[in-house]
Amino acid sequence: MGKPTGFIEFERRDRAYLPAGDRIRHFREFVLDLSEEELQDQGARCMDCGIPYCQTGCPVNNIIPDWNDLVYRRDWKRASEVLHSTNNFPDVTGRICPAPCEAACTLNINDQPVTIKTIEQSIADRAWKEGWIQPQIPIHRTGKYVAVVGSGPAGLACAQQLARAGHSVHLYEKQERSGGLLRFGIPDFKLDKQVIDRRMAQMKAEGVKFHTGTHIGVDIPVSYLFESFDAIVLTGGSEQPRDLDVEGRSLEGVHFAMDFLKPNNRRVQGNLVPVEEFVSAKDKHVVVIGGGDTGSDCIGTSIRQGAKTVTQIEILSQPPEKEDKALTWPNWPHKMRTSSSQEEGCVRIWDVKTRAFLGDNPGGLTALNCVKVAWDHVDGQWKMREIAGSEFELEAGLALLAMGFVHPVHEGLLEKMGVLRDNRGNVAAPVSGRNAYQTNIEKVFSAGDMRRGQSLVVWAIREGRQCARAVDRFLEGHSELPE
Repeated sequence: MGKPTGFIEFERRDRAYLPAGDRIRHFREFVLDLSEEELQDQGARCMDCGIPYCQTGCPVNNIIPDWNDLVYRRDWKRASEVLHSTNNFPDVTGRICPAPCEAACTLNINDQPVTIKTIEQSIADRAWKEGWIQPQIPIHRTGKYVAVVGSGPAGLACAQQLARAGHSVHLYEKQERSGGLLRFGIPDFKLDKQVIDRRMAQMKAEGVKFHTGTHIGVDIPVSYLFESFDAIVLTGGSEQPRDLDVEGRSLEGVHFAMDFLKPNNRRVQGNLVPVEEFVSAKDKHVVVIGGGDTGSDCIGTSIRQGAKTVTQIEILSQPPEKEDKALTWPNWPHKMRTSSSQEEGCVRIWDVKTRAFLGDNPGGLTALNCVKVAWDHVDGQWKMREIAGSEFELEAGLALLAMGFVHPVHEGLLEKMGVLRDNRGNVAAPVSGRNAYQTNIEKVFSAGDMRRGQSLVVWAIREGRQCARAVDRFLEGHSELPE
């Protein structure tokens, strides 16, 4: 694939960013794309390595060597066809996926993987520009009706695949606009919402009916779904945030990350947000608790809102700067990573436990009482202990809890529907076999974070596609949808 000597002739190059001082003045995307010639050179670096671990590293099993080769040969239209054969939304994953495919690339053995993610987005964006992406309208209709509840990446992928199979698909979303956390959870500076809008337009042309501002179990009874649809797919995501039960948790100024991000993203997108719902970091010392992607989104948003300082604390130890390839490759490695938001101006502190939020009512939060911790390996398990005499305080007017999500919200839809849950609180449904993605209720299926737990967007797309195949097989006795 590519040019046989390309990985020797061309060095790895990737997209650059606008300078931090410029990009923090707005909420728009700030990536500087590679030229067509540069992309061709990067595609040429994809070597005929025999076993393309990039494909198995990618949750949707993108046929990466093929479209790298096609970009090298400047056959962009065919590259788009190959790319879209496995991924409904490569323009989304090309922007926000952490690229496990690059970690699995053979050239990553010496830290010079092919710039797969950049090529992926470039193919998708080029396809839109050239008009190659068109609705795939089915030749015949099956007469079967499917309700998909939740319009995040799993729900969108599932709905699109089922519509292309000829089913009448109704996609329900409780928020005022479709897209789930892609719409209101991820800041616009990481994902321009036009990317979602053009995909939704494609899906509408394919026959998907969108119902927004419709909360199943509140606005529409669960019984309506059972009476009106031949199959129901639950793709509501994992929305129950992990809380921090310490003294002062109820102080004004302590918020879950999504209670901070969603109103800001709504306002950026031109939606009206009540004053009492909007949380501002302006002129405040902000502490973000949690070191993942959501924490990084809080950092970038706080800086753009005009925070005085931003500090991110993490209870775990700082990862190594570089992984041991002999132990990790081609799997996703545990190593130090720095996001574009963290580069914009953030102090990161590791091995920190929050003991209490300090302040008073009605004055609100003023500081965090913290302590340093150490991790000991005892009897095959890591155990945390506080380090005596290491207590300290962090000044804070705003604390954001970005510690992940534990499981889907149980109250309402799931309890009323009566689906069983696994020991982690997720909807119980097998991932394979004759009953793949099927819950304990025969015609009810589940996919994405609601089924597997908090994960990547690309995993949600995979589950949505596979669930669509399972639903199609359930309705028709067989399925020609790809796995």
